[in-house]
Amino acid sequence: MTSDDTTLDASAPWLEVDALIDDPRTRIVVCCGSGGVGKTTTAAALGVRAAERGRKVVVLTIDPARRLAQSMGISELDNVPRRVKGVDESAGGELHAMMLDMKRTFDEIVEGHADAERARAILENPFYQSLSAGFAGTQEYMAMEKLGQLRAGDAWDLIVVDTPPSRSALDFLDAPKRLGSFLDGKFIRVLMAPAKVGGRAGMKFLNVGMSMMTGTLSKLMGGQLLRDVQTFVAAMDTMFGGFRTRADATYRLLQAPGTAFLVVAAPERDALREAAYFVERLAAEQMPLAGLVLNRVHGSGAAQLSAERALAAAEVLTEDLADHAPQDAEEAPQGPNDDPNSPYGEAGSPLAENLGSDGIVDLADGKTGSRIPGGPSPAAAEHAASPSTPAAQLAAGLLRLHAERMQVLARERRTRDRFTALHPEVPVAEVAALPGDVHDLAGLRAIGDRLTLRPAATDD
Repeated sequence: MTSDDTTLDASAPWLEVDALIDDPRTRIVVCCGSGGVGKTTTAAALGVRAAERGRKVVVLTIDPARRLAQSMGISELDNVPRRVKGVDESAGGELHAMMLDMKRTFDEIVEGHADAERARAILENPFYQSLSAGFAGTQEYMAMEKLGQLRAGDAWDLIVVDTPPSRSALDFLDAPKRLGSFLDGKFIRVLMAPAKVGGRAGMKFLNVGMSMMTGTLSKLMGGQLLRDVQTFVAAMDTMFGGFRTRADATYRLLQAPGTAFLVVAAPERDALREAAYFVERLAAEQMPLAGLVLNRVHGSGAAQLSAERALAAAEVLTEDLADHAPQDAEEAPQGPNDDPNSPYGEAGSPLAENLGSDGIVDLADGKTGSRIPGGPSPAAAEHAASPSTPAAQLAAGLLRLHAERMQVLARERRTRDRFTALHPEVPVAEVAALPGDVHDLAGLRAIGDRLTLRPAATDD
C-alpha cells in the first residue's frame, strides 16, 4: 500500500455488521469502549438499522447526556422503553429506546423482592438512598440488572446496550461483581449479626463482641450513618443473596452465544490502547467479541496527492508570489497623482485615482486592471503577467491544509495498524467522520450506512 492509504489492510478481517444484526441468533449487542468515542451514536445507529431491516429492537443507553433521545426525536427517555417514530417499519421491525434510571431500577428490585412494609423501610432509609443514587459501581450493576430484565421479558429479539461512560471501559464488567461482593461480603455480614441473633442476646453480643469495632466505625462513619447502615442491612437481609445470584446470571448471559460485544474506539492512540486492553479482557472472560468499530476515521478525496508533494507545491507558489510582490513605497515610481499638490485631489483619494487631464481614466476605482486612455495601466499590465495573487494564496493555503489532513490520515493509519498487528483476528469496521454532529434519524442512518461499507481494495 502507499504511505497515504487509509483503508483497511487486506490482512485485517472486515466486520460484517449487517450479517451480525440480521442473524436471529444475535439477541444482545453490547457497545463498549472508553468515554467519548461514540458508543451512544453507534448503539443508536445499530438500533435504527436493525429495526429497518426487520428486527424488533430496544436500545438501552446509560448516557446522561441524553443525545440518544434527541437523535431519535424523543423529548425524553426514562426507565420505560418508548417507541421511536419515523423508523421505516415496512420490513416488520420496530425500534424502542430507553435510558437507565439507576435509582428507579434499584427501587424496582426492592419492590419486587420485599413485602410492602419492608420495601418502604428500605426505600426511606438514608443509607439506601445514597447507595442507590451514586454508590461506586451501582450504575454498572443496575445496567446489568436492566439488561437481565429486558432479556427475560423476551419482548424484543435484539437488545443493543450502550455501556456507561466510565473512566475505564472495564468498569462495566468489574463493577457488578464489586457491588455484589460488597452486598454479600464480610462487612455486611458483621453488621447483620446483631439483627440475626435478636433480643437481649443480640444486644449483649453487640455490646460485648462488637463494641470495639462499632466504636471505630462510629468514629469513621458517624454514629447516625452506622445506625442507618445497620437498619438498611437488617431490612435487606433476605435480598443480599439475590443480588449476587442475579449478577452471576447476567454475567453468564453476557458469555452466551447470542451476545456480541462491539468495541468502539476512535483512531487515536489512547482510545485504541484501551480497546486492545478490553479485547484481551473479553477473551480472558470468554465473552464473544464481534469486532472493533473504528469511529470518526478521516478520509480524503485526493489521497493520491501526498503531504510531501502538497507542501512542495505550496512552497513553489509562495516563492512565486514573493518574486512578483510589489516594491516598497520608497522604491516605487511616483505617479502623477502622488503629488500632494496635484490639482486632481489628495494622493490616494478616489478623486485623485479616477481623474486625469482627459477626464475619468480609471473606471475600476483604482483597482487592478484599471484603464488609462489608450489601454490598461502599467500596473495592470505587470499584474496580468504574474500569477493572480488571491488565487495563488488560496491555492497555497489549500495545499497546506491538504498536507495536514494527509498527515492526520497517516497517523490514524499507523495507530490502526498497530492494533491490527496485535490483534489480527479481530474484525474491524471503519466509520468515516461526518462533517457535523448526529442529531436526528437521518444522521443515524448515515452512520449505519458507513458502518457497513466494505473497504475499497487498494494496490500495494
